[in-house]
Amino acid sequence: MALSVVPADQPETGGIAADRLRSIVDRIERLEEERKALGSDIKDIYAEAKSAGFDVKVLRQLIRIRKQEPAEVEEQETMLDVYRRALGM
Repeated sequence: MALSVVPADQPETGGIAADRLRSIVDRIERLEEERKALGSDIKDIYAEAKSAGFDVKVLRQLIRIRKQEPAEVEEQETMLDVYRRALGM
């Protein structure tokens, strides 16, 4: 573990800039809380979609596909088609 150099104007404990460390930990904790809240919001939206009659499994698949590059999606669809034909589907 590497210790950072502590500026003269910051209090230190055992060679660690305590204020800087506290700031980093606070920011991480705040972002973790935001991520938790966002996860809950997303879950609520899926529940809303389901109650409106949408297939949540298909929605998740659509969202995953939309994150991919178009060429990657096309390659996967081509391979899926090849595999389907090989299985007589």
